[in-house]
Amino acid sequence: MRWQGRRGSSQVEDRRGFPGGGRGMAVGGCGTLILVLVISWLTGVDPLALLQTVGTGGGVAPPGADVSVPAGVQTGSSDPADDRLAEFAAVVLADTEETWTGIFRAQGVEYQLPTLVLFRDAVGSACGFNAAAVGPFYCPADGRLYLDLTFFADLERRLGAPGDFAQAYVIAHEVGHHVQNLLGLADRVTEAQRRARSQEEVNALSVRMELQADCLAGVWGHAAAGRGLLEQGDVEEGLRAAAAIGDDRMQHMAQGRISPESWTHGSSEMRVGWLRRGLESGDPDRCDTFAAGDGA
Repeated sequence: MRWQGRRGSSQVEDRRGFPGGGRGMAVGGCGTLILVLVISWLTGVDPLALLQTVGTGGGVAPPGADVSVPAGVQTGSSDPADDRLAEFAAVVLADTEETWTGIFRAQGVEYQLPTLVLFRDAVGSACGFNAAAVGPFYCPADGRLYLDLTFFADLERRLGAPGDFAQAYVIAHEVGHHVQNLLGLADRVTEAQRRARSQEEVNALSVRMELQADCLAGVWGHAAAGRGLLEQGDVEEGLRAAAAIGDDRMQHMAQGRISPESWTHGSSEMRVGWLRRGLESGDPDRCDTFAAGDGA
């Protein structure tokens, strides 16, 4: 990607040097919690169900107690490589702002900018407390995206999806959840999940939300390509990343078997297909996963 020298977003809150990412207090048994969250992220199983209570995993976090640090806190990092990733993330966020501001303006609507929170290890938000093991997530209750930059190393080394556009896709996917929230879709899906008759129905709705966010990430990628941000091979990096984090592949890696009824994000094939649709069309109207068939 040709991102160096481009404008970075001012909507970045850097909590990497803040203990607990702004949580402000310690909780015992963190090692067990992280292990449970890792298993949940890999398998699609509800992490708190594993702890024999009720809760949800990553992706779009549910509302909860706001335990964030005061607005405007900037803490930074002493690692130059990490700071370079933070700069990259700010540039990608700025480019998504340009894309979605234009799309919303064309519909006569103002795009409300999200905030990207960078953290290390664990973070507090209006959706509660999350360990980095859940991966990047979006909190509808505060309109923030949460990202531990070490996820990018996992994406490359553990999941085999290197490249800056693979990283940009991750950010753009979470921005896609913000777009869904602004359009009121997140609330409607949450209500539909409350009325669902089974966990399988709940999961199926989650899959459609995630696949739509993939498609919306592709819409941004299409616009970014038009602005000359993409280089040869970037699209392939993004598609490789989408395939790498498909539920079927993650489950096979974690437990050696695949359980489609427990998917919360969609298979590799589904994720690649919807990301590709957004990349090729650049049209958010082509991202209606809820009107698609059962195979999404």
